[in-house]
Amino acid sequence: MSIRIVLDKPPEFYTNLDFISGRVVLWLNRSESIGNVIVKLEGESRTALTVPMADRDDYGDIVTENHKILYRVFQVYPDDGASVTFDPGQHEFKFNFKVPLNNICHDPKAMGALIGIGGIGGSFRTMDGTKQLMLQHVRATLPPSLTGFPQEAEIRYYIKVTIQRPGLFKENWRYQTGFKFLPIEPPRPAKTNQEAFARRPFAFRPRTAAAQRRSFFGGLSRQPSTPQLDESNQSPPPSIEMSARIPFPTILTCNEPLPLRLIAKKIAPVSEQVYLTALEIDLIGYTQVRVQNFTNVERTVWVVVSAPNLSIPLGNPDDAIDTEFEVPSSLWEARRLPNTIAPTFRTCNLARRYEIELKLTLSWGLSTSPPSLSWGAAAARGPQPQTIHLPLKLSNVEVYSGIKPPAALLQSVSYPSAHANPNPNRPPRPPPRPANPNAPAPPQRPPQDPLYPPQLGPGNVIPPYDDAPPSYDEAMADTVVVSQERPAYSGVTAENAPSTMPPEKSSRG
Repeated sequence: MSIRIVLDKPPEFYTNLDFISGRVVLWLNRSESIGNVIVKLEGESRTALTVPMADRDDYGDIVTENHKILYRVFQVYPDDGASVTFDPGQHEFKFNFKVPLNNICHDPKAMGALIGIGGIGGSFRTMDGTKQLMLQHVRATLPPSLTGFPQEAEIRYYIKVTIQRPGLFKENWRYQTGFKFLPIEPPRPAKTNQEAFARRPFAFRPRTAAAQRRSFFGGLSRQPSTPQLDESNQSPPPSIEMSARIPFPTILTCNEPLPLRLIAKKIAPVSEQVYLTALEIDLIGYTQVRVQNFTNVERTVWVVVSAPNLSIPLGNPDDAIDTEFEVPSSLWEARRLPNTIAPTFRTCNLARRYEIELKLTLSWGLSTSPPSLSWGAAAARGPQPQTIHLPLKLSNVEVYSGIKPPAALLQSVSYPSAHANPNPNRPPRPPPRPANPNAPAPPQRPPQDPLYPPQLGPGNVIPPYDDAPPSYDEAMADTVVVSQERPAYSGVTAENAPSTMPPEKSSRG
């Protein structure tokens, strides 16, 4: 006996609204009686943390939390639930799923419905929804596949098949295969001329002349003495303001270059040349891992640009004050974000946010002395260059997947105006009541993204909005399909690799 799951033209990864179709291929070397063939589409967000010393008596224990963020069940055989004896040979069963937009674990009705499921056309094992009801949930778009934190966190997606074998002492056959998932991005805000920026002014130290004496070997050597200003150069040192600018809202796209501008502004009347001699641009990801009341933040750094040997003059020494010079973007415009970077997301027990950090090395003058020269010979050639290391940081950076939502989806989940009836099958809204001039003003309703609704609190209380979020049937119309070129993504080491997470404790769900 052997079982395989064969997917129809599988892409590198799936996304929301994709159809996942395929076949369960069963090979029998003898006749077997089969009751049901059940295929499940599942997604799990699993976390595990060690109890800190100061928090509980069970210090050192590992607590776990597993959220079923995706769970769909499809019976592929039979229709009437009667067991059938299959002859030896190959047998195929087709299945078809459509990936939803949001996670399922936030929905108490869906989880409660799973409690009473005893089988479809017969008895088979399903997920126990009671465990999910005991956990804290948020409603959010399905998160991307994620690994890289062994024994601590992972997000995985599977297709699982269960073949039921009637009989008291016969075990059911099971098989599963993993797949990568990358969500579609939320609607992008309209482009503006605004920029987010991080800037920092700096000034070099005045040059000093160290006291010198003739050594016994005929060379120059330093004597410990109080530094004195170099009278040969009485002008003040250069002073420049460096700023990193990026379009606001700060949005990066997976597998695309940074939309960055690096600008130097002269802020002192000095006719001295300053050079950019090194540049490093890092994207820093912060992954928040939560289990019950315990949290841990993992910091991951991706080096996007590393240019150590530069000699880029920042403007001209004769430039007027407040003159700006833009560093050539050729240093980073050809460097795409690594394909291991996941988009920003938040799910029940995991979240990811980003920052951009720039490390600049600036020099007042360039070194012309060969490295083999002694200190005395180098000093005789003139003042040595002075170097400053300057960090710049851009916070609150969003990373989008680059998979744009189809126009049909946006039209199906957004209303064209506040007065139009969004669904002709629903009765129109009653006219507004006349306002009472003595009544207090109602609270301002916060903006709501229809694709990424607000997160729910621990009590899973639905926000009191007038417009209910679209149902699964409304948003999952068969005509809405995401068909476009997709970026490369390698957020998981291997989708079918064994899990590195510790076993889940049943007592905690």
